[in-house]
Amino acid sequence: MPAVTVENPLMLPRVTAPADAVARPVLTVTTAPSGFEGEGFPVRRAFAGINYRHLDPFIMMDQMGEVEYAPGEPKGTPWHPHRGFETVTYIIDGIFDHQDSHGGGGTITNGDTQWMTAGSGLLHIEAPPESLVMSGGLFHGLQLWVNLPAKDKMMAPKYQDIRGGSVALLASPDGGALVRVIAGELDGHQGPGSTFTPITMIHATLAPGAELTLPWREDFNGLAYVLAGRGSVGAERRPVHTGQAAVFGAGSSLTVRADEKQDGNTPDLEVVLLGGRPIREPMVHYGPFVMNTRDELQQAFEDFQKGRLGSVPAVHGMSETGPDA
Repeated sequence: MPAVTVENPLMLPRVTAPADAVARPVLTVTTAPSGFEGEGFPVRRAFAGINYRHLDPFIMMDQMGEVEYAPGEPKGTPWHPHRGFETVTYIIDGIFDHQDSHGGGGTITNGDTQWMTAGSGLLHIEAPPESLVMSGGLFHGLQLWVNLPAKDKMMAPKYQDIRGGSVALLASPDGGALVRVIAGELDGHQGPGSTFTPITMIHATLAPGAELTLPWREDFNGLAYVLAGRGSVGAERRPVHTGQAAVFGAGSSLTVRADEKQDGNTPDLEVVLLGGRPIREPMVHYGPFVMNTRDELQQAFEDFQKGRLGSVPAVHGMSETGPDA
């Protein structure tokens, strides 16, 4: 798992919750169902079955892979529209090209994040480069959808190209856990991703037997999703494993532990930790649009059908597309 790492975490700033922090209890643990997205790449629906009141401001998250593609197998998504939210694509292993109808685009690879604020809307495509399609190889990442408050839903689209080397790197006091702050703030350490809704996004790697207790803003919700490995969450040591999400209750710290023994192909516990200040506005979501009312949702589809979200660049030889789920 070549997402940004260091040989000696003890050289990094340490982070831990204060002694008087109130531990967040675990409200529920769910298991992500598997499915397919885009042209047929495998995903786990990380937040399936979790009530939206526990997710707000997050909408959904897909774990893409982990999959070892044979030559000719790598797949992406066709052209599709977005409006009203942000997509956060974090690549742990492999490489993805992306492009939009406004002329934006780029390439993200091991440890990079592409943060797209769809705002008023655009057309977008994500696909493996031709070289990866020809060679095959390992692919693993996730895509998170973050809601925008009503006042920002129709803002102009924008990108943040977050290189893996720019994330804030921290360690647990004993060096058993490496913490990558991709966006937001943790104990005074700021990640490179800027957000319209205050959130924190972290990828943590815990060595077997390691424990990580982090300070957590009391006005944020708290979520943990296991990308790989086995461990437990909360003071009650609720067991979790690959493909499971935990929802934390109120408090000012959260705890994750790695089991002493991990699976042979997963040396460490890999977990994504998310927190955000709930928007608490009405939300209607269908396919690639996330709005506040059904009328706004209908308007988004109408604008897309009439070409107001942009058109596919002619260089691709494509003249039409359809919304994805």
